[in-house]
Amino acid sequence: MVHDLLSNAATYRPLSPRVALGLDWLARFDPATPLGRHAIDGDAVFALVQSYETGPASTKQFESHRAHLDIQFVVAGAEIMEYAPIHGLTVTTPFDPAKDIMFYAEPAAFTSLLCPAGTFAIFYPADAHKPSCSVGAAAPVRKIVVKVRLD
Repeated sequence: MVHDLLSNAATYRPLSPRVALGLDWLARFDPATPLGRHAIDGDAVFALVQSYETGPASTKQFESHRAHLDIQFVVAGAEIMEYAPIHGLTVTTPFDPAKDIMFYAEPAAFTSLLCPAGTFAIFYPADAHKPSCSVGAAAPVRKIVVKVRLD
């Protein structure tokens, strides 16, 4: 798991060429970009531009992916993303290969990442994460999730 400001993204470009593509796309992001899916490198790297309202952490679930890593970047607003290693977590919804997702019960211990605008987090398959949690009261967020295929 990585948690940092987009202004420090150059530090993480060496992780992989696909991660570098995703970070470069985020650095060039035009706020006028419409919501939805945007190809960066076909199905290997793509961005999901989203707008939503955050909610209480108690209404969200920990998730992880196997085929992709996530680069989650907060463009506007702020949210908390919770993180825990998947080792030892209890699966509540088995892995769905079509959606590349599985869900977990709330772990006994986790880390809360405060993510104001300009912040990103990278979550690998071993990183359970619970995004979209409110910082205090529910509030609007504009966020991009870059999906980076791991094959």
